[in-house]
Amino acid sequence: MSCSCFGSLSVGGKREYHHNLQEINGSLRGNIKHFTYRELNFATNNFHPSNKIGRGGFGVVFKGILKNGMQVAVKSLSVESKQGMHEFLTEIDVVANVRHPNLVELIGYCVHGNDRILIYEYMENNSLDRALLGHRQKNIKLDWLKRCAICLGTAKGLAFLHEEIQPPIVHRDIKASNVLLDENLDPKIGDFGLAKFFPENITHISTRVAGTTGYLAPEYALQGQLTKKADVYSFGVLLLEIVSGRSSSKENWGGMQHSIVQWTWQLYKEERLLELVDTDLEQYPEAEVFRYMKIALFCTQAQANRRPSMTQVVDMLSRNIRLNEKELTAPGFFEARFGSHGSSSNKNPTSDITSELMSSYPSTITQVIPR
Repeated sequence: MSCSCFGSLSVGGKREYHHNLQEINGSLRGNIKHFTYRELNFATNNFHPSNKIGRGGFGVVFKGILKNGMQVAVKSLSVESKQGMHEFLTEIDVVANVRHPNLVELIGYCVHGNDRILIYEYMENNSLDRALLGHRQKNIKLDWLKRCAICLGTAKGLAFLHEEIQPPIVHRDIKASNVLLDENLDPKIGDFGLAKFFPENITHISTRVAGTTGYLAPEYALQGQLTKKADVYSFGVLLLEIVSGRSSSKENWGGMQHSIVQWTWQLYKEERLLELVDTDLEQYPEAEVFRYMKIALFCTQAQANRRPSMTQVVDMLSRNIRLNEKELTAPGFFEARFGSHGSSSNKNPTSDITSELMSSYPSTITQVIPR
């Protein structure tokens, strides 16, 4: 395994691991703190299950209260995770020196034996996944204005990563559970363990596929070609989830085995887009909702070079502009259906949808997190 800026890593290579940590220490800002395990053990009541607030592909997140009374989110990476070491170094590398209102702030880290722990600012309303999808939090009601703010804030965070810092960063795992909500329900993108630095002088990065099924851009899922447009595609899927109030992992859309992208495109062609809107939305401006769904379709077009940049997406979400639908082409989609040999196939394809999923393409999924 390799980390983007700190050379090759071996899970058992303690000497090299600590050398890499020393390099990270030298590049950290002054407000990134090294915590002792005792401090975090105290803060989380010995990592008590009652303080568990989330679980991801690489570990568990606990709520903690430091001695000064500050609430924090303590992300304890799984010792068994093969990606734990890589994710730990990558996440520190990416997040420690990046600040934006729509990115979760890293407060500190801890290394104790085999334990690797990241300490983040605490987000009072947990994740968008919990607030909007599945078993919703009863105390949170997301009206249309709040959903708009979540869409726009998330888009601004991604635009900052893609366009405003050097080198740019591709997140690779944009999804509802990685968009966290603060006390005002303002969104902040979290979990940078899969992020990649993306130098401006290259067209794409060829890499092993990592991410979450349902959000994967087809050209990335099938060919391992990573660009910023993979994040744009994932954002488009997220946008449809926010409008519909339903998870992209739901298999039965319109009574058929469609992805949310497929179903939206079908509704668009049949001029029935309002059927996608969350029934819990009691009042909403139809024209704006239509615009958001069409922006999602622009983001999920099969050809990556036809998708807008995140800066353009921010502009489209922010202003009541007329979209040039003559330029809109059919979406691409990827549905993982693994057999005993890990092959994938397209289940019940729709004839008028351009899919990047071809039977002649070999399956290259190696690090995909299922929904």
